[in-house]
Amino acid sequence: MVQYMDNKNSGFNMWNANKNAAAAAKKSPLSGMLRWALLFIASWWLIGVFMGPKQVPQTDIDTTIVEDLSSVPTAEISSEKITATVQGLRISDVKLKDFAISSDNAEPVTLLGADNNFVEVGLLATGTSAPVSTTAWKHVNGANAWRNSDGVEFTRNIATDGYVITITDTIQNTSNQDFAFAPYARIVRDNDMKSASGVSNGAIAYVNSDAESVAWQKLDKKSYAYSTTNGFAGFADQYWETVVAIASPDQTIRVKKAGDKYSADAAAAAVPVASGATATITTRVFAGPRDQTVLDAIESAIPGIAETIDYGWFWFLARPMLWILNAIHHVVMNYGVAIIIMTILLRLLMWPLTRKSYVSMAAMQKMQPEMQRIQKLYANDKMRLQMEMMKLYQTHKTSPMSGCLPMLIQIPIFFALYKALLVSVAMRNAHFLWISDLSAMDPYFILPILMGATMWIQQYLQSAKTNNANDVAAQTQRMMRWMPILFTVMFAWMPAGLVLYWTVSNIFGIIQMQIIKRQSK
Repeated sequence: MVQYMDNKNSGFNMWNANKNAAAAAKKSPLSGMLRWALLFIASWWLIGVFMGPKQVPQTDIDTTIVEDLSSVPTAEISSEKITATVQGLRISDVKLKDFAISSDNAEPVTLLGADNNFVEVGLLATGTSAPVSTTAWKHVNGANAWRNSDGVEFTRNIATDGYVITITDTIQNTSNQDFAFAPYARIVRDNDMKSASGVSNGAIAYVNSDAESVAWQKLDKKSYAYSTTNGFAGFADQYWETVVAIASPDQTIRVKKAGDKYSADAAAAAVPVASGATATITTRVFAGPRDQTVLDAIESAIPGIAETIDYGWFWFLARPMLWILNAIHHVVMNYGVAIIIMTILLRLLMWPLTRKSYVSMAAMQKMQPEMQRIQKLYANDKMRLQMEMMKLYQTHKTSPMSGCLPMLIQIPIFFALYKALLVSVAMRNAHFLWISDLSAMDPYFILPILMGATMWIQQYLQSAKTNNANDVAAQTQRMMRWMPILFTVMFAWMPAGLVLYWTVSNIFGIIQMQIIKRQSK
């Protein structure tokens, strides 16, 4: 019996071989890719759960928002990039000079302009008093000054440089007692969920060399607090960002909902000021665009701020693509034309892989007579049919999935460009033909329809004809037949710049296919 089972020509071994071959034939390449994708997503989630920063007990900061500040004088500060209003400890109404509200409204974009939206930078005193939000400072020699009843003198200097506001507090203890002062800073504002557009919006914090973001919806449910050696706290919209950073160690950073507002604050360790001593505390506020060049320039002043832009999983592609897009724009002076040129450059870069895919598809079309012969010969033996089909694919060194290769190659590029276009401030209000904003959807749906049509033509030209409905190639083609319709609906509400990229890529692919076919002949 053992000798019979060991015999390679035995019925048992033939049955086992047929069983294994059938099982292998049923394994679709798509199912394998799906399993790996699910495994990757699960691993990513587990890493985030176990390696995320731990929350700590919250510290006490006065959370009063609505106060009577009528007795506190206001002043205006400005730089070449912004103007802002200062009222005591609070800064608000930050206008960005280089950015208009829209192409039809030339008024500058305003951050923290709504009622009771502000940045507050102050001190928590131990054993004495410190200025509060309602304190009326005196203006002395270009600085704000205030003295408490114990003889402690506070001097505040505010300087602006680009989009950065630097607050320097000097504490001079002229009393005969020792005191301590803990610096704090907070940003209070409304949410802006309507401008999400696929970008991570809400509170942001830089904690222990790691950028954290908390969506508005999560802040509605609970607050978050972190302990860190240094960092910053703030809020991010699709194109704008406001953060506050205290240049002091041992901080507790919190983000939470405060009434009908949202608050992001940082409290640092107390700074002792002995009798007769002087201490200086520096706090920086950034209020400006989420532009990588701008953020990189102030990285030395606010460490970690350059990491606050979310480019997604394919950040290593998104950042260079955005750089190339901006570089092309500097030459052609139109982002629509820049997207077209960059798309052509990317397709030229992928030419060898695409050519290999098209040659493989041509081989599949040539093997159709042999495939039909096998289908007729083994019509009643499904297991043998699958085995012979696999041998045929191996002989011709091709695969029924070969036609999907160009699309699979473009998936990482697509997601990278999607993120790059969404976070690019330069794309905001960028015109191209009938489109007034390439970062928004096409209002007339012309590009999505054109994209779907070119995608259908490209798919039709690269499809191999088969008469067997059970063939793997036929099953793949039936699935792919719905892709143009699905993509047209999905792309209808996506940024017009992204749809323009995909449409140009399809047109280039059609031309490329015709060139390769002529070369093959």
